[in-house]
Amino acid sequence: MSHKRSIVIGGGAFAGLGLALGLRQGLGPDVPIVVADPAFANRPSSDPRASAIVAACRRLFETLGVWREVADHAQPILDMVVTDSKLDDSVRPTFLTFGGEVEPGEPFAHMVENRRLVDALVARAEADGIALHALAVSDFESRPDGINVTLSDGHSIDASLLVAADGAKSKLRERAGIATHGWDYDQSGIVVTVVHERDHHGRAEEHFLPAGPFAILPLKGNRSSLVWTESRAEATRIVALPADQFKSELELRFGLHLGELNVADKPRAFPLGYFVARSFVGERLALIGDAAHVIHPIAGQGLNMGIKDAAALAEVIVDASRLGIDPGQADVLERYQRWRRFDTVAMGVATNSLNMLFSNRSTVLRAVRDIGLGLVDRVPPLKAAFIKQAAGLSGEVPRLLRGEAL
Repeated sequence: MSHKRSIVIGGGAFAGLGLALGLRQGLGPDVPIVVADPAFANRPSSDPRASAIVAACRRLFETLGVWREVADHAQPILDMVVTDSKLDDSVRPTFLTFGGEVEPGEPFAHMVENRRLVDALVARAEADGIALHALAVSDFESRPDGINVTLSDGHSIDASLLVAADGAKSKLRERAGIATHGWDYDQSGIVVTVVHERDHHGRAEEHFLPAGPFAILPLKGNRSSLVWTESRAEATRIVALPADQFKSELELRFGLHLGELNVADKPRAFPLGYFVARSFVGERLALIGDAAHVIHPIAGQGLNMGIKDAAALAEVIVDASRLGIDPGQADVLERYQRWRRFDTVAMGVATNSLNMLFSNRSTVLRAVRDIGLGLVDRVPPLKAAFIKQAAGLSGEVPRLLRGEAL
């Protein structure tokens, strides 16, 4: 391969590190891969959140040699139940259920604590000779034949490509002058971990309540991760409550089917919004993950979409490099954009529609959506398509997400 310039990734969360490992696997040791993120200074990770890793993304992590490090701590989602009810309903009728397998013995998703997965990705990156810098990318200057990337300590790197994986408030996207379009929802997601008396048996539940979805996602042991949507004002009020009052609000929504509940960490509220970058690429620049798009968590797909970006970009770069083509060229980056931007906009529209359909108090809409959920539940091909979509295995799936090495 003729082009040996570095590829620099600004941002070392799941998408950035996943891309780095995919590139190392596909390009071999000769192309320097650099990941810059100030968060590398705080190790091991103390991120208290947990994420649903869908089957396609688990295959990627397995192919990159990371999954075995977290497999013992990953809780398979074996069963999924969807209900639609009001807060004070004494009974929550189930409208949709599905067993959690996309293939025999392969659950459609696993719940993994973020800190374990980030630490496993960092350790693998170091073992693979990827340069990790606990610094930010402070500036860059592109030219026809390359891009000069400056780190926050003044160190300069001559690269063929810069990848912005630095989150929803991406400084790199802003510096490149790439606008976003979207909106804020008047909603926040409350995130908290609970310990319960009885075994969840790997069952995930999503209760559609008038304020928004209340998701119970199983973790290893008698624990669950909750993603609880409320209006912003109500979410602010709830997280500020004394512990006993917060627990009462929680029990009102969670129920007592898993026995006594205890809150395991400090509840936090995150404002919810939707945006998509007007372009996923610039001159020798590509956006992935939250730097490119943020969607409503109602379908649990945000993180997995970022990993799909990483898998698609890695494949595009590796394919180009094997043909002796500079991976930072506009036509190479345009292939990535064509692959991912339409899929992302479609998912954004779908999650926005779901949120509008379910986060309201209309009895007419409630009747319509309950008929729709019941229909999906009773028609096996519809249910199979639903599971395939949820597992990240619909559409044009990158090789790493199919479990194939680059």
